[in-house]
Amino acid sequence: MFGFSPRRFCSVVLMGSLWTTPHCSAASNTRLGAHRFAMGIKAALPRYELYLYSAVLAGALIWAFSWIVEASSENVNRKAFKESVRPGWHYFGRKMDVSDFEWVMWFSTFRNHILFALTGHVIFAKIFTLLAPKIGIYGCKHRSLIFAVYGGLAVLVTMGWTFMALVVSHCIILYSVALVKKKWMCFAAGLSTLASIKLEPYNSWQEALVTGSFDLQDILFYGGCGFSIMRCMSFALENCDRKEGNYTFSDLLKYNFYLPFFFFGPIMTFDRFHAQANNTQLTRKEREMWNITTKALLHLGVILVVDVFFHYLYILTIPSDMKLVNKLSDWCLAGLAYSNLVYDWIKAAVMFGVINTVATLDHLDPPQPPKCITMLYVFAETHFDRGINDWLCKYVYDYIGENHDKIFKELLATVCTFAVTTLWLGPCEVVYIWSFFNCFGLNFELWVAKFFSIPPFSIMEEAMGEAMSRRIRGVFNAANFWAIVLYNVLSLNSLEFAKLVGRRIIFKGFPLSTLSVLLVTYCGVQLVKERERQQALLEDPDPVKQVDGAKEKAE
Repeated sequence: MFGFSPRRFCSVVLMGSLWTTPHCSAASNTRLGAHRFAMGIKAALPRYELYLYSAVLAGALIWAFSWIVEASSENVNRKAFKESVRPGWHYFGRKMDVSDFEWVMWFSTFRNHILFALTGHVIFAKIFTLLAPKIGIYGCKHRSLIFAVYGGLAVLVTMGWTFMALVVSHCIILYSVALVKKKWMCFAAGLSTLASIKLEPYNSWQEALVTGSFDLQDILFYGGCGFSIMRCMSFALENCDRKEGNYTFSDLLKYNFYLPFFFFGPIMTFDRFHAQANNTQLTRKEREMWNITTKALLHLGVILVVDVFFHYLYILTIPSDMKLVNKLSDWCLAGLAYSNLVYDWIKAAVMFGVINTVATLDHLDPPQPPKCITMLYVFAETHFDRGINDWLCKYVYDYIGENHDKIFKELLATVCTFAVTTLWLGPCEVVYIWSFFNCFGLNFELWVAKFFSIPPFSIMEEAMGEAMSRRIRGVFNAANFWAIVLYNVLSLNSLEFAKLVGRRIIFKGFPLSTLSVLLVTYCGVQLVKERERQQALLEDPDPVKQVDGAKEKAE
């Protein structure tokens, strides 16, 4: 792949083209790790207890981020910051953290190019819809073809005919294999093709075929080729499941060259895209356009807020200076690790959100943006890219693991899933470490769930009541949350930074820092559980008892 750096790896990971992994989650209800603890989902806690948790969490976050603001202000002129901290908005009179090159390119350098391409897609489709009836064409029936024509032209103009020929050759190879209708052959051909753009010397040879040179070329090359191959594999596997006949090559091209998804994802599996893109009954839900406009404005607001924060919180630059990091407090380190994951979630949410807005205008129902890292306390739901997870769940994880209730099958399913993910990310030391620990975490959750589901533990849990069970589970979930943070922060920053954070919080900071961080995390986990409880009540409004002091009343 292109020159390695942890932050760049993460983008080519976390965002799909940028990346993807089990950090994945599905657009469907299937999720990596279907064995999530379910007992006590509707167990209520006293309101005053929840208020206390909110106060503790808010105070701790303010305290931690005050340390980061102080570290940013006092070290703004450090020599190590020279390249990544530069003059920002004049109104603030402060320098800005610009170390994340993807954010800078997407929302400053190449902002107009991206907006032009996506706006052109919408306008082109709208013009065709208006003109189609006048030339005797049923526009709704052929809209997927129109999307593909515009997408193909945009890719051709942007990347050149050699890149276009390379992508089409991938399509031809995998379409030919799809006609055999053997899943193992589709996997073998697809993964071999994916390996050809991830491993040396094959990837360098293919990249050299693309002429021209501009800042986004390597991102667009690997993103376009990678996502194209994954889409072709989805097409091939769906064709294997088709009982009569085969899908056509034009179906594959229409699926693959839908521009909003082409370079950066997310991935929609072929069956979903084919059904939605060929739906001729196009209607809008009530207030749908209002919701689309609101989301677009929300994304714009988030971009502005992130830019403002980058003037005060140098969360991306500080971890790269290990001399400075060693001098920071334990609270500051914990805040840096957590904020780096939150930022990458925001980046993924904004990127996918913008793309999904365009897809929604095209009457598609794309995979939703990722779930916030703050809401994750089990490995089974850890993801940044729902589209890739949807792909992995359908074709690998659920296919092998079936009901996910047998330890050996679950182990085999997760190993195979992370093996494919490792190839998708591009094999290297950091990816191997990341895959191993996340695979272990996912399986360990199942082992623990199985262990505590047998007597006498299951009997003890039933005897203690759901509210107390929720509190005890919250303690374990808090520890699990920091395992998730540490296992994933190494892909965002560096292995050295992750090791330092773990050593300071778990060992050197014990017992004060360790227990205080776990206490704050426990408060956060309980607030997340409360939100999940309220959502569960909306979906299944059964009477649930609310504990309030010594009294119990119906909720």
